[in-house]
Amino acid sequence: MSNSSAATVLVVGASGATGRLLVQQLLDRGLNVKAIVRSPNGVPGIFTSQGRLAVIQGSVLDLNDADLAEHVAGCVAVASCLGHNLTFRGIYGPPHRLVTDTARRLCQAIQQNNPPQPVKYVLMNTTGNSNRDIQERTSFGQKIVIGLLRLLLPPHVDNEKAADYLRVQVGQKDEAIQWVAVRADNLIDETQVTGYDVVPSPTRSAIFDAGQTSRINVAHFMADLIVDDSLWVQWKGQMPVIYNQASA
Repeated sequence: MSNSSAATVLVVGASGATGRLLVQQLLDRGLNVKAIVRSPNGVPGIFTSQGRLAVIQGSVLDLNDADLAEHVAGCVAVASCLGHNLTFRGIYGPPHRLVTDTARRLCQAIQQNNPPQPVKYVLMNTTGNSNRDIQERTSFGQKIVIGLLRLLLPPHVDNEKAADYLRVQVGQKDEAIQWVAVRADNLIDETQVTGYDVVPSPTRSAIFDAGQTSRINVAHFMADLIVDDSLWVQWKGQMPVIYNQASA
């Protein structure tokens, strides 16, 4: 990315376990960051001391179209680390399509602005979701379990529909938006970036033989996608899978 020190990235889900790591990765690379958070109390103190970070209090789903278009204006990339809280209310309560509706509204805001260059949209996703643009091998047992998850866990359907929105509605030829959906396996917490592998499709069963992916590695890869144009060209319009090397 040319002149990356002047570039601005919008991050949603910035106060989450992976989102805050992504914000730090972007700041460490010299980018400006806009972070939309429901409550400033969810933003670690180290962020508030950064002059290149603008914290916007609110929810993408509550902002009006004009405000949302203003927030994405001038951004070279938008990154979503949104997820549902692992509580009964977070799993079964509204909004049931948090990730999907956020992707839709942000992409529509980008398109409304008619940016001079395509804006990168990077979505954090899961290996439990298959890329239906290509033929991915899935065992019969895993298909059964995924079918049950669709019935029992609304967040799983939300993850699927968010990626489907990018695949089908935005597609590969949109003049305003290019996208990558980063699929992580079983997420774990680590304090340092370690070696990781990125592959086009899962190399192990997300249900019966899940690997591990540290959140900081996911954040590192998402940040690299935003700043490294050659890496972006390699993965744009795809749903790469990231594994920690020790578990691949």
